[in-house]
Amino acid sequence: MTLTPQKSASPLLVIIAFAIVYLVWGSTYFFIKIAVVGFPPLLLGALRFITAGILLLIWCTIKGEKIFVKRNMIHAAASGFFLLVIGNGAVIWAEQTLPSAMVAIMVSSPPIWFVLLDRQNWSVNFKSTSTLVGLLIGFIGVILLFSEQLQGLFGPSTGNSKLPGMLLLLVGSISWAGGSLYSKYFNTQGSAPVNTAWQMLAAGFIFLPSSFLHHEVQSLQWQNIPASSWYALFYLIIFGSIAAFSAYVWLLQVRPATQVSTYAYVNPVIAVILGVLFAAEHITLLQVGGLVIILGSVLLINLSKYRKERQAKMALAATE
Repeated sequence: MTLTPQKSASPLLVIIAFAIVYLVWGSTYFFIKIAVVGFPPLLLGALRFITAGILLLIWCTIKGEKIFVKRNMIHAAASGFFLLVIGNGAVIWAEQTLPSAMVAIMVSSPPIWFVLLDRQNWSVNFKSTSTLVGLLIGFIGVILLFSEQLQGLFGPSTGNSKLPGMLLLLVGSISWAGGSLYSKYFNTQGSAPVNTAWQMLAAGFIFLPSSFLHHEVQSLQWQNIPASSWYALFYLIIFGSIAAFSAYVWLLQVRPATQVSTYAYVNPVIAVILGVLFAAEHITLLQVGGLVIILGSVLLINLSKYRKERQAKMALAATE
């Protein structure tokens, strides 16, 4: 496999893409919570990604893009598995039992995993004091998030443990970072919309048989699905998948992976606000503290990179 060089892009388009990823993805946790009220999790993933993938593929066909390129399809399917089946699948599954705000807080750690898994940049990242300190602080934040559930393992039971769902989200976060790096470094020359469409279709067609094996489809009473769940599914397809995920995949092609991962700054905040205001969810001060610490670590991890980019730009401007 050959590495895909980073492409150039209009600064305005980059800003718009970041805004979509920041705001729309922050709201998807809330809408997933609404959707799983009516749809079982695996079927929800299948409906969302198959529909979004087909719509995006139709759009790419109308634009005259090359659709059926074997190498592109294979690489897109591989990254789609890590990103959407494991990464997003963990979110869908966990939101059956966990508040959407807590889920958003738990998956705020990908920037940490980006640094640890981004082998090509180890020589740069691990020479940076701010990156190393950020990693240490980030892991402290993750420990804080788990602390209440870990204490519950050694104390009297107060109900169903949230620990399994939280561990699943941790695995999902690591998979998301790994899939993102694969999409960036081992991608193809195909356009971002085409790659995104195949990623979603591959994920959807993995979710679908899994749903049948778990007897979700056979036991579902379609007439009993509330309208709010249908509306949430529509939002997730159009905005969460086609708009935001397409913007994310495109950003990975034109910006550094650690910079793209800064969506973790904003997503949990949006999710917490929506969950508390509209779903009456409760978040403990310890969990909020863990979120703040993780976001602080993400800032430190990216600080040195921002400084180097700024110095490079200033040096370039001085020579012109």
